[in-house]
Amino acid sequence: MSRRLARAAMVVVLAFAAAGADAQPAKVHRVGYLIVASAEEQRHLTRAFEDAMRELGYVEGRNVNYDRRFAEGRPERLPALAAELVALRPDVIVTGANPVIDSIRKATTTIPVVMTTGRDAVAAGYVESYARPGGNITGLVTDPSPEAIGKDLEIFREIVPRARRVALLWNPVPSGAATYRAAAEAAAAAAGIALHVVELRAREALDRAFAEIARERVDGVWVLPDPLAYTGRATVVRLVKEHRLPSVFWQREFVDEGGLVSYGSNVAQNFRRTASYVDRILRGARPGDLPVEQPTRFELVVNPIAAAALGLSIPASLMQRADDVVR
Repeated sequence: MSRRLARAAMVVVLAFAAAGADAQPAKVHRVGYLIVASAEEQRHLTRAFEDAMRELGYVEGRNVNYDRRFAEGRPERLPALAAELVALRPDVIVTGANPVIDSIRKATTTIPVVMTTGRDAVAAGYVESYARPGGNITGLVTDPSPEAIGKDLEIFREIVPRARRVALLWNPVPSGAATYRAAAEAAAAAAGIALHVVELRAREALDRAFAEIARERVDGVWVLPDPLAYTGRATVVRLVKEHRLPSVFWQREFVDEGGLVSYGSNVAQNFRRTASYVDRILRGARPGDLPVEQPTRFELVVNPIAAAALGLSIPASLMQRADDVVR
Protein backbone atom coordinates (compact mmCIF):
# COMPACT_ATOMS: atom_id res chain seq x y z
CA MET A 1 0.00 0.00 0.00
CA SER A 2 1.40 3.39 -0.91
CA ARG A 3 2.09 5.98 1.77
CA ARG A 4 -0.72 8.16 0.36
CA LEU A 5 -3.27 5.32 0.58
CA ALA A 6 -2.13 4.43 4.08
CA ARG A 7 -2.56 8.04 5.19
CA ALA A 8 -6.08 8.16 3.68
CA ALA A 9 -7.05 4.92 5.40
CA MET A 10 -5.81 6.29 8.73
CA VAL A 11 -7.90 9.44 8.27
CA VAL A 12 -11.03 7.30 7.69
CA VAL A 13 -10.31 5.15 10.75
CA LEU A 14 -9.76 8.22 12.93
CA ALA A 15 -12.96 9.81 11.62
CA PHE A 16 -15.01 6.73 12.54
CA ALA A 17 -13.33 6.55 15.92
CA ALA A 18 -14.14 10.19 16.61
CA ALA A 19 -17.71 9.69 15.53
CA GLY A 20 -18.05 6.73 17.86
CA ALA A 21 -16.56 8.67 20.76
CA ASP A 22 -18.97 11.57 20.22
CA ALA A 23 -22.08 9.41 19.68
CA GLN A 24 -24.43 9.28 22.65
CA PRO A 25 -26.89 6.45 23.31
CA ALA A 26 -30.47 7.30 22.34
CA LYS A 27 -32.51 8.63 25.27
CA VAL A 28 -34.93 6.11 26.69
CA HIS A 29 -38.09 7.97 27.65
CA ARG A 30 -40.20 6.91 30.60
CA VAL A 31 -43.99 7.11 30.18
CA GLY A 32 -46.32 6.52 33.11
CA TYR A 33 -49.78 5.05 32.51
CA LEU A 34 -52.49 4.98 35.19
CA ILE A 35 -56.03 3.70 34.60
CA VAL A 36 -59.02 2.73 36.79
CA ALA A 37 -59.73 -0.47 34.84
CA SER A 38 -57.88 -3.76 34.98
CA ALA A 39 -55.22 -4.53 32.37
CA GLU A 40 -57.62 -6.94 30.64
CA GLU A 41 -60.55 -4.50 30.61
CA GLN A 42 -58.26 -1.82 29.20
CA ARG A 43 -56.29 -4.00 26.81
CA HIS A 44 -57.72 -2.65 23.53
CA LEU A 45 -57.23 0.96 24.66
CA THR A 46 -53.70 0.38 25.92
CA ARG A 47 -52.93 -1.27 22.59
CA ALA A 48 -54.42 1.67 20.67
CA PHE A 49 -52.15 4.10 22.52
CA GLU A 50 -48.99 2.03 22.28
CA ASP A 51 -49.58 1.16 18.60
CA ALA A 52 -49.84 4.88 17.86
CA MET A 53 -46.66 5.51 19.84
CA ARG A 54 -44.90 2.83 17.79
CA GLU A 55 -46.05 4.49 14.57
CA LEU A 56 -44.43 7.68 15.85
CA GLY A 57 -41.13 5.84 16.34
CA TYR A 58 -41.31 4.86 20.01
CA VAL A 59 -40.34 1.21 20.51
CA GLU A 60 -40.63 -0.26 23.99
CA GLY A 61 -37.25 -1.29 25.35
CA ARG A 62 -35.40 0.74 22.74
CA ASN A 63 -36.35 4.39 23.25
CA VAL A 64 -39.36 4.21 25.58
CA ASN A 65 -40.33 2.27 28.67
CA TYR A 66 -43.86 2.18 30.09
CA ASP A 67 -44.68 2.17 33.78
CA ARG A 68 -48.23 0.76 33.71
CA ARG A 69 -50.52 0.82 36.72
CA PHE A 70 -54.12 -0.45 36.84
CA ALA A 71 -56.54 0.07 39.74
CA GLU A 72 -58.54 -3.08 38.86
CA GLY A 73 -61.81 -1.11 38.96
CA ARG A 74 -61.18 0.13 42.51
CA PRO A 75 -60.83 3.94 42.56
CA GLU A 76 -59.74 3.85 46.21
CA ARG A 77 -56.42 2.38 45.01
CA LEU A 78 -55.66 5.36 42.77
CA PRO A 79 -53.93 7.69 45.30
CA ALA A 80 -51.37 5.03 46.26
CA LEU A 81 -50.78 4.04 42.63
CA ALA A 82 -50.41 7.70 41.63
CA ALA A 83 -47.82 8.31 44.36
CA GLU A 84 -45.96 5.17 43.32
CA LEU A 85 -45.92 6.26 39.69
CA VAL A 86 -44.81 9.83 40.43
CA ALA A 87 -41.94 8.51 42.56
CA LEU A 88 -40.55 6.86 39.40
CA ARG A 89 -40.19 10.36 37.83
CA PRO A 90 -41.57 9.56 34.36
CA ASP A 91 -41.20 12.12 31.58
CA VAL A 92 -44.98 12.20 31.09
CA ILE A 93 -48.02 10.47 32.60
CA VAL A 94 -51.03 9.27 30.58
CA THR A 95 -54.28 9.11 32.52
CA GLY A 96 -57.83 7.96 32.02
CA ALA A 97 -60.93 9.66 33.43
CA ASN A 98 -61.27 12.26 36.18
CA PRO A 99 -60.72 10.01 39.23
CA VAL A 100 -57.27 9.19 37.83
CA ILE A 101 -56.50 12.80 36.99
CA ASP A 102 -57.56 13.89 40.49
CA SER A 103 -55.13 11.40 42.07
CA ILE A 104 -52.22 12.32 39.80
CA ARG A 105 -52.87 16.01 40.33
CA LYS A 106 -52.54 15.59 44.09
CA ALA A 107 -49.25 13.74 43.61
CA THR A 108 -47.55 16.16 41.17
CA THR A 109 -47.91 19.63 39.71
CA THR A 110 -44.75 19.44 37.61
CA ILE A 111 -44.68 16.16 35.66
CA PRO A 112 -46.58 16.60 32.35
CA VAL A 113 -49.95 14.83 32.35
CA VAL A 114 -51.98 13.87 29.26
CA MET A 115 -55.70 13.15 29.73
CA THR A 116 -57.37 10.62 27.46
CA THR A 117 -60.98 10.97 28.66
CA GLY A 118 -61.15 14.03 30.89
CA ARG A 119 -64.49 15.61 31.75
CA ASP A 120 -65.31 19.28 32.27
CA ALA A 121 -61.60 19.97 32.74
CA VAL A 122 -61.97 23.72 33.32
CA ALA A 123 -64.59 23.36 36.06
CA ALA A 124 -62.55 20.52 37.59
CA GLY A 125 -59.56 22.88 37.79
CA TYR A 126 -57.27 20.84 35.58
CA VAL A 127 -56.76 23.57 32.98
CA GLU A 128 -57.29 27.32 32.75
CA SER A 129 -58.98 26.99 29.36
CA TYR A 130 -59.12 24.45 26.55
CA ALA A 131 -57.26 26.82 24.21
CA ARG A 132 -54.49 27.63 26.72
CA PRO A 133 -54.40 24.98 29.45
CA GLY A 134 -51.49 26.43 31.43
CA GLY A 135 -50.01 24.21 34.13
CA ASN A 136 -48.91 20.62 33.59
CA ILE A 137 -52.12 19.02 32.23
CA THR A 138 -53.46 18.78 28.67
CA GLY A 139 -54.93 16.12 26.37
CA LEU A 140 -58.44 15.11 25.37
CA VAL A 141 -61.85 15.44 26.96
CA THR A 142 -65.11 13.68 26.19
CA ASP A 143 -67.42 16.51 27.22
CA PRO A 144 -70.87 15.96 25.72
CA SER A 145 -72.89 18.88 24.48
CA PRO A 146 -76.58 18.83 25.48
CA GLU A 147 -77.29 18.14 21.80
CA ALA A 148 -75.02 15.08 21.77
CA ILE A 149 -76.46 13.74 25.01
CA GLY A 150 -79.95 14.39 23.67
CA LYS A 151 -79.08 12.31 20.62
CA ASP A 152 -78.74 9.29 22.93
CA LEU A 153 -82.40 9.57 23.90
CA GLU A 154 -83.49 10.37 20.37
CA ILE A 155 -81.87 7.17 19.07
CA PHE A 156 -83.17 5.15 22.01
CA ARG A 157 -86.74 6.24 21.30
CA GLU A 158 -86.42 5.23 17.66
CA ILE A 159 -85.93 1.69 18.95
CA VAL A 160 -88.30 1.98 21.93
CA PRO A 161 -90.94 4.52 20.81
CA ARG A 162 -93.17 3.76 23.81
CA ALA A 163 -90.48 4.87 26.30
CA ARG A 164 -91.75 7.50 28.72
CA ARG A 165 -89.74 6.76 31.87
CA VAL A 166 -86.05 5.86 31.85
CA ALA A 167 -83.60 5.04 34.64
CA LEU A 168 -80.40 7.10 34.61
CA LEU A 169 -77.38 5.26 36.04
CA TRP A 170 -74.98 7.89 37.34
CA ASN A 171 -71.91 8.12 39.57
CA PRO A 172 -71.95 11.45 41.45
CA VAL A 173 -68.46 11.09 42.95
CA PRO A 174 -65.95 12.09 40.21
CA SER A 175 -65.35 15.73 39.42
CA GLY A 176 -67.23 16.71 36.27
CA ALA A 177 -70.01 14.16 36.83
CA ALA A 178 -72.59 16.85 37.52
CA THR A 179 -72.08 18.21 34.00
CA TYR A 180 -73.22 14.91 32.52
CA ARG A 181 -76.27 14.64 34.75
CA ALA A 182 -77.31 18.22 33.99
CA ALA A 183 -76.99 17.59 30.24
CA ALA A 184 -78.98 14.35 30.55
CA GLU A 185 -81.75 15.99 32.55
CA ALA A 186 -82.03 18.85 30.06
CA ALA A 187 -82.23 16.38 27.17
CA ALA A 188 -84.86 14.26 28.94
CA ALA A 189 -86.99 17.30 29.74
CA ALA A 190 -86.84 18.43 26.11
CA ALA A 191 -87.88 14.93 24.96
CA GLY A 192 -90.69 14.63 27.50
CA ILE A 193 -89.08 11.69 29.28
CA ALA A 194 -89.11 11.30 33.06
CA LEU A 195 -85.82 10.19 34.59
CA HIS A 196 -85.41 7.99 37.63
CA VAL A 197 -81.86 8.67 38.81
CA VAL A 198 -79.94 5.77 40.36
CA GLU A 199 -76.53 6.43 41.90
CA LEU A 200 -73.60 4.07 41.39
CA ARG A 201 -70.69 4.68 43.77
CA ALA A 202 -68.94 1.27 43.56
CA ARG A 203 -68.81 -1.62 41.12
CA GLU A 204 -69.99 -3.90 43.89
CA ALA A 205 -73.25 -1.92 44.00
CA LEU A 206 -74.28 -2.78 40.41
CA ASP A 207 -76.60 -5.65 41.36
CA ARG A 208 -78.32 -3.48 43.96
CA ALA A 209 -78.64 -0.58 41.51
CA PHE A 210 -80.30 -2.76 38.89
CA ALA A 211 -82.61 -4.32 41.46
CA GLU A 212 -83.83 -0.80 42.22
CA ILE A 213 -84.19 -0.04 38.51
CA ALA A 214 -86.23 -3.19 37.99
CA ARG A 215 -88.57 -2.29 40.88
CA GLU A 216 -89.27 1.07 39.27
CA ARG A 217 -90.69 -0.62 36.15
CA VAL A 218 -88.96 1.81 33.81
CA ASP A 219 -88.96 1.53 30.01
CA GLY A 220 -85.19 1.32 29.78
CA VAL A 221 -81.88 2.37 31.29
CA TRP A 222 -79.47 5.09 30.24
CA VAL A 223 -75.88 4.58 31.42
CA LEU A 224 -73.88 7.80 31.59
CA PRO A 225 -70.11 7.81 30.93
CA ASP A 226 -68.25 6.80 34.08
CA PRO A 227 -65.16 4.69 34.84
CA LEU A 228 -67.04 2.48 37.32
CA ALA A 229 -69.75 1.57 34.83
CA TYR A 230 -67.15 1.24 32.08
CA THR A 231 -64.89 -1.11 34.00
CA GLY A 232 -67.95 -3.09 35.08
CA ARG A 233 -69.50 -3.12 31.61
CA ALA A 234 -69.69 -6.91 31.39
CA THR A 235 -71.76 -6.91 34.59
CA VAL A 236 -73.87 -3.98 33.38
CA VAL A 237 -74.74 -5.78 30.16
CA ARG A 238 -75.47 -9.03 32.01
CA LEU A 239 -77.89 -7.18 34.28
CA VAL A 240 -79.73 -5.33 31.51
CA LYS A 241 -80.23 -8.70 29.84
CA GLU A 242 -81.40 -10.40 33.03
CA HIS A 243 -83.91 -7.63 33.73
CA ARG A 244 -84.85 -7.33 30.03
CA LEU A 245 -84.10 -3.63 29.96
CA PRO A 246 -83.51 -1.78 26.68
CA SER A 247 -80.35 0.23 27.20
CA VAL A 248 -78.47 3.14 25.70
CA PHE A 249 -74.81 3.92 26.32
CA TRP A 250 -72.24 6.58 25.47
CA GLN A 251 -69.43 4.10 24.64
CA ARG A 252 -69.46 1.38 22.03
CA GLU A 253 -67.69 -1.12 24.30
CA PHE A 254 -71.02 -1.78 26.06
CA VAL A 255 -72.58 -2.74 22.73
CA ASP A 256 -69.60 -4.92 21.89
CA GLU A 257 -70.38 -6.74 25.16
CA GLY A 258 -74.00 -7.27 24.07
CA GLY A 259 -75.76 -4.00 24.91
CA LEU A 260 -78.42 -2.53 22.64
CA VAL A 261 -77.17 0.81 21.26
CA SER A 262 -74.55 3.49 21.86
CA TYR A 263 -73.91 6.96 20.57
CA GLY A 264 -70.81 8.87 21.58
CA SER A 265 -67.14 9.52 20.97
CA ASN A 266 -64.76 6.67 20.19
CA VAL A 267 -62.57 6.16 23.24
CA ALA A 268 -60.01 4.04 21.37
CA GLN A 269 -59.46 6.96 19.00
CA ASN A 270 -58.86 9.19 22.02
CA PHE A 271 -56.12 6.86 23.19
CA ARG A 272 -54.56 6.92 19.74
CA ARG A 273 -54.66 10.73 19.67
CA THR A 274 -53.04 10.83 23.09
CA ALA A 275 -49.82 9.51 21.54
CA SER A 276 -49.39 12.71 19.53
CA TYR A 277 -49.53 14.76 22.76
CA VAL A 278 -46.97 12.49 24.42
CA ASP A 279 -44.71 12.76 21.36
CA ARG A 280 -44.82 16.55 21.37
CA ILE A 281 -44.10 16.73 25.08
CA LEU A 282 -41.17 14.31 24.79
CA ARG A 283 -39.83 16.55 22.04
CA GLY A 284 -39.91 19.55 24.35
CA ALA A 285 -43.40 21.06 24.13
CA ARG A 286 -44.94 22.34 27.34
CA PRO A 287 -48.33 20.78 28.19
CA GLY A 288 -49.72 24.17 29.14
CA ASP A 289 -49.21 25.34 25.54
CA LEU A 290 -51.01 22.39 23.90
CA PRO A 291 -54.76 23.01 23.42
CA VAL A 292 -57.16 20.45 24.86
CA GLU A 293 -59.13 18.55 22.22
CA GLN A 294 -62.90 18.08 22.44
CA PRO A 295 -64.83 15.41 20.53
CA THR A 296 -65.91 16.41 17.05
CA ARG A 297 -67.13 13.05 15.77
CA PHE A 298 -69.62 10.69 17.34
CA GLU A 299 -70.40 7.14 16.29
CA LEU A 300 -73.63 5.18 16.34
CA VAL A 301 -73.28 1.46 17.12
CA VAL A 302 -76.29 -0.88 17.17
CA ASN A 303 -76.80 -4.51 18.13
CA PRO A 304 -79.75 -6.14 16.32
CA ILE A 305 -79.19 -9.40 18.22
CA ALA A 306 -79.74 -7.61 21.54
CA ALA A 307 -82.83 -5.95 20.07
CA ALA A 308 -84.30 -9.28 18.94
CA ALA A 309 -83.74 -10.79 22.40
CA LEU A 310 -85.89 -7.98 23.83
CA GLY A 311 -88.61 -8.41 21.22
CA LEU A 312 -87.56 -5.18 19.53
CA SER A 313 -86.38 -4.35 16.03
CA ILE A 314 -83.96 -1.66 14.95
CA PRO A 315 -85.56 0.54 12.26
CA ALA A 316 -84.01 0.27 8.81
CA SER A 317 -83.30 4.00 8.80
CA LEU A 318 -81.26 3.61 11.99
CA MET A 319 -79.38 0.61 10.62
CA GLN A 320 -78.44 2.65 7.55
CA ARG A 321 -77.12 5.51 9.71
CA ALA A 322 -75.13 3.23 11.99
CA ASP A 323 -71.34 3.51 11.91
CA ASP A 324 -71.11 -0.09 13.03
CA VAL A 325 -73.47 -3.03 13.50
CA VAL A 326 -72.52 -5.67 16.08
CA ARG A 327 -73.64 -9.12 14.96
